[in-house]
Amino acid sequence: MHSFVFLFAARMGLFAEGRFMGRVLDGWGDDAQEFVRSKLPHLVVIAAIAFVLIRLLHLVTFHMIRVAERHSPSPGHIAQVKTLSGIMRNAGLAIIWLIAGMQFLDTLGVNLAPLLASAGIAGIAIGLAAQNIVKDVLNGILILIEDQFNVGDTVRLAGLTGVVEAMTLRKTTVRDGDGTLYIVPNSQITTVANQSVGYSVATINVSVDFSANPDQVLELLKAIAMEIRNSDEFREVFVADPQILGVDAIKGSELIFPVVFKTLATRQYAPVREFRRRVRLALEEHHLLPGSPYRVFNTFLDAGADDRSQPAAEAAPQPDPTMLKSQESNPFASE
Repeated sequence: MHSFVFLFAARMGLFAEGRFMGRVLDGWGDDAQEFVRSKLPHLVVIAAIAFVLIRLLHLVTFHMIRVAERHSPSPGHIAQVKTLSGIMRNAGLAIIWLIAGMQFLDTLGVNLAPLLASAGIAGIAIGLAAQNIVKDVLNGILILIEDQFNVGDTVRLAGLTGVVEAMTLRKTTVRDGDGTLYIVPNSQITTVANQSVGYSVATINVSVDFSANPDQVLELLKAIAMEIRNSDEFREVFVADPQILGVDAIKGSELIFPVVFKTLATRQYAPVREFRRRVRLALEEHHLLPGSPYRVFNTFLDAGADDRSQPAAEAAPQPDPTMLKSQESNPFASE
């Protein structure tokens, strides 16, 4: 009531119809009517569409995380999916708000040409100044999308071998066997060797002395390998039965028997160590010598026994070279 009285009084005074401020007030009223009639519905529609798109984006990214948590047993893979979903959500929000903001400004009658030109120049300058960062981010996105490796995987990349401890869009953190932590920019990762995918193959070369019976050694190695394969400790580790490939090489007095273990990825070390321990005990139990490159195996010992029994002929004493006289000769003489 008070505001109505104030407006009525103002309209009768300085803002009276026909006066300057009165004409200004009438123009404002016409503009407000035009805005409410034509532009406000357009803005409401833009805001509603942006709201719906944002809700859909949140639902999609949330569903990605839930599916990964439900079906992926690897914490590293779940962390990777969360990182990728966060990238998609942030990028999608930026695009939606940018388009919605440009539509708002265009509806309000703002000229967007200078703004777009300035944004293009700024984007070119930023791109030229941060080329390596852009390469790191793009390569990091590809690594995440293609699922090249996850946190916790044993990998060989950029000439380094170790376990992946962390991943971001710009860098990958790898720790090797001696505890050294390496930070690798994603743009430097061109070839990835992932040792944690599928299965691992370990080949153990057992060296036995030449005097051993190869058939006996093969049966012994096969028995040891199958005992480890069927043990409670390593039954779930093996992907296939061990393979004993026979005599692979003969080096001097050594017979080389390769034994191949096929296990789950990065799980081959424990059964290999146990196999070597049992081979050592089995060789001692069966009185078999391990192979040695410095041992000489001679099959003609008996044939040479008689020769060694005969005393060697006493060699004639050699003259003392210090007591010999020097021989002088004339190079110009005929004899």
